[in-house]
Order: sequence, then structure tokens, then C-alpha cells
Amino acid sequence: MTTLVPPATIAFIGLGMMGRPMATRLAEAGFTLRVFDVSQKAVSDFVGAHPSAIATASAKAAAQGAAALITMLPDAKIVRQAVLEGRDPAIDGLEAGALVMDMSSSNPVATQQLARDLALRGMALLDAPVSGGVKRAVDGSLSIMVGGAAADLERARPVFATMGKTITLCGPAGAGHALKALNNYLSAAGLVAMCEALVVGEAFGLDPGTMVDVFNSSTGKSNATEVKGRQFVVSRTFAAGFTTALMAKDLRTAGEVAAHLKLKMPNLEQAVAYWTDADARLGKGADHTEIFRYAEMLAEAD
Repeated sequence: MTTLVPPATIAFIGLGMMGRPMATRLAEAGFTLRVFDVSQKAVSDFVGAHPSAIATASAKAAAQGAAALITMLPDAKIVRQAVLEGRDPAIDGLEAGALVMDMSSSNPVATQQLARDLALRGMALLDAPVSGGVKRAVDGSLSIMVGGAAADLERARPVFATMGKTITLCGPAGAGHALKALNNYLSAAGLVAMCEALVVGEAFGLDPGTMVDVFNSSTGKSNATEVKGRQFVVSRTFAAGFTTALMAKDLRTAGEVAAHLKLKMPNLEQAVAYWTDADARLGKGADHTEIFRYAEMLAEAD
């Protein structure tokens, strides 16, 4: 199969908070984009900013004439609807040999089934979820975790290199999505630990900024303390660009993988319950760094 290099045509479905800057990177690199989102405003805004992109009215229309399809959608069910089962799905526009890249944070078991179903239609799937948030999506330095065949990754590597700095083949179909869910479990656990430490420290009379500085020069250092401590939690701006709802969803995915494998993981189960309740109490659209506010709520509950 031909390696995907500019100006190859790519169908891009999902122009949300992460999808838009990722698609922007592709457009600026010279790829020909056919874009679709359920929000036609998102489509028109994107094409307005990137006139070379082609607006389409359905996943099927976006896929027509494309050598590859990228999905950046909320979950595996929505991905399956867009690709295979919904109204005017992409599969009806793609030609045999096209490469499908699901860069969403999907359930890896569902991804394995999607890969099998696409293979029956002569198409390969790479699951390629990302880590790094909006900031790294904008500057093209995302970490991309890939599941699928090595040959398909090499075909897609120029596409991924436009959006990410670290591209890792994690294993067969589903491996990328499994690793992303587990990575977010570690990220969520570290963020909660930092927030609880800050709540206790402030109650004792410690300065939260000083606490974060000490964490970052000590063994407590983590992505949470380095990237989210002063920037979003101590400042109380809570604007990291990733919602509590999405973090809770990713944790549930990690929990479902463990359950599918019949593994008992008490800390993971507690994390799922913690973030699911936080999502309900913090309200729609809450940034995931607002888990600090939830920690404060629990501290004051008695």
C-alpha cells in the first residue's frame, strides 16, 4: 500500500476540542482534508480557517475519494456508528484498501471487533489514541499509542508524525486503546493524590504553590504536579481542556478491560467510582482538574 504523504486525501470526522487542532496540523502540512462533524458550525468554522479543507454533510461524503479515514469521537459506540452502522456511514464511501485510524479513546474490546468487521470489507484499522491534551495537539507533540499491523503503521507514519512527537506500536488491534485507558488511570490517580495532598496541606497552613514546588523537586513529582499543579489547580483556573466526564469514561474503559480479563483491581474500581461520582457532582462540562473541588467537597462532607 502507498505511504500516506501530502497531498493525500484524508477524511477527518470529529472536530471537537482535540480533533480541531489535530486536523489543523494535517491541513497545514498539506494533506487534503474532507471534514465532517455532527455540528455543521464546527465544520464551517474549520473550513473558514482552512479554505483548502472540504466541508461535507455526512461521514459517507467525507470518506468518498479518501485514502484514509481518521475518527476523533467520544467513544467506541459513536465511532462504530460513524464508520459502519449509522446513517450514511463512512464505510459506504470508502474504497477497499483504505486505512481507518480511530484516534478516539475507545473501548479496546469494541476496537477488536471493529477491526475484524473492517477486515471483511478489505480495510485495515489502526487504533491510535493520543495523550498530551489540547496544548500538545496544537503544537503537534502528542504521544500516539498505536494498535494494529506494523506495515499499516508505516503507511500512516507521516500522518501521525504531523500530529505527534512519540509514536509507539503497542501491539495488535485494540492495544493502543487499552494502553491509553490504563495511562489515563495512572494520570487520574496522580491528579487525585496531588489534590488531596493540597487540601490537607492548605488546612494545615501550607502555601499550595510552595507545596507544588516542593513536590516537583522531590519524589512526589508527577505529570499532575508538573503540568497541572500551579497552572490549573493552585490558580483555580481549571482550564486544562479535558473534561471530568471524559476522564471518568476512560477510567470505566480501563475497568471494563480488567473485568473482561476477569481481574480484580480494587484501586482501579475505587478510581472508577470516585471519578464517576465527581462527574455527577461537578456538573456538565467540568474540567478534569476540577477534581480538586471534589476533593474539597469530600473533605468538608462531615
